[in-house]
Amino acid sequence: MRYVMVQIPNKPASTMPPAPRPVPTSADVARLAGVSRATVSYVLNNTSAVRISEPTRRRVREAARELGYVPHAAARTLRAGHSRMVLMPTLPVPAGPLYSRFVHDFQGAMSRLDYTVVQYGASGVGGDEAARAWAELRPVAVLVPGTGIGPEGVAILKRSGARAVVTLGPEAVEGAHAMLLDQADVGRGAAGHLHARGRRRIGVVVPEEPGMELFSAPRLAGAREALRGADATVTELPLAYTEEAADALAARWRGLGLDAVFGYNDEYAMLLLRALRDAGLRVPEDVAVIGADDLLLGRLLRPRLSTVRITLPLGRELASLVDRAVRNPAAAPESHALFSVAVVHRDSS
Repeated sequence: MRYVMVQIPNKPASTMPPAPRPVPTSADVARLAGVSRATVSYVLNNTSAVRISEPTRRRVREAARELGYVPHAAARTLRAGHSRMVLMPTLPVPAGPLYSRFVHDFQGAMSRLDYTVVQYGASGVGGDEAARAWAELRPVAVLVPGTGIGPEGVAILKRSGARAVVTLGPEAVEGAHAMLLDQADVGRGAAGHLHARGRRRIGVVVPEEPGMELFSAPRLAGAREALRGADATVTELPLAYTEEAADALAARWRGLGLDAVFGYNDEYAMLLLRALRDAGLRVPEDVAVIGADDLLLGRLLRPRLSTVRITLPLGRELASLVDRAVRNPAAAPESHALFSVAVVHRDSS
């Protein structure tokens, strides 16, 4: 009989991933720190109503850090009856540095008041439908930029548990606190300045990018309002934010017969200023140019760019309004002006 030896390879090690480590709980933190679960909750939720020594607070925080423990937001919401989340839907257009800085300051101020600001990405919905989407997250407060909500949307949010709804727009909305942001003031300031400098045929840039009409339409309306009844004309100038579009507009400038332009903001104004000069037009001799936002780059440009400076309130002022509204949801809605404008005259006008 013939025998054949067959070598059986070693069985490969299991390819199953290791079991996940259990999620640390407040009880684990309490055991490691040698305190009660209530003390853990008081320390990690920054509760000021209970006196806890600083060494105990340090011990709890160190134990939480060692275990990788963080409080469960949903559980905290159930205990308190409301969340500490403030929802802030993003603008439907790219935010400029001025607004971005304001939002950053606001987030820092809310964090110091023990709130969490969550920015909600635009999803192509608006009005009451958007309000329902925001309400699903059960925020304690909602800040709505622009004109993206009406009285019914405010009611939807409040029925879902939101204690404060604050709008950032040109008009107050029934049932909501209002930070009034009238973009028409920017157009009034720019057009008024150009007229005072002796310009009578004034163009106003209107960006062609989708969503920009939220700001461009009131700025154009403000320019027209400032010159209504005056010996001046206002011409709307659609413009995409590309070098090619700016060059095309500059190439036909002489045919338009305009002696000044409000560039919507500093970025569009700088784009067009370069194109006008490349087309052989002198700034400000042939064309006066003014922007808005007072960006640093406009001051470095030659000729230096005239602008409309927009002053927004400190983030802590808006944070204080939100906190007051959350603490007293039955209070009558407040209304405050969000910004002020001032013309800064420089070399380009």
